[in-house]
Amino acid sequence: MIVCQCMKITDHDIHSAIDWMRAADSKAIISPGKIYRALGKTADCGGCMPLFLDTMRSNANLEVPFELSNLRTTLISEERYERKSEGY
Repeated sequence: MIVCQCMKITDHDIHSAIDWMRAADSKAIISPGKIYRALGKTADCGGCMPLFLDTMRSNANLEVPFELSNLRTTLISEERYERKSEGY
């Protein structure tokens, strides 16, 4: 199925790019921009983005690696402890 008509990207292209990136780096965070770059293309009008994202989400290899899954909450909680009080 064609997902992006402007760049002629199919669902098979998206799944292949995700699988290739995951095989190359198991800890990679995969984004739409990285998929476009892996396919040698760029986003044009953005009209395909909802379908593009749905296609990405349907791929089992898209999951965020376990080691990175709590990274944001860990960094936010560390920031709280590193901040000085306002009266300091």
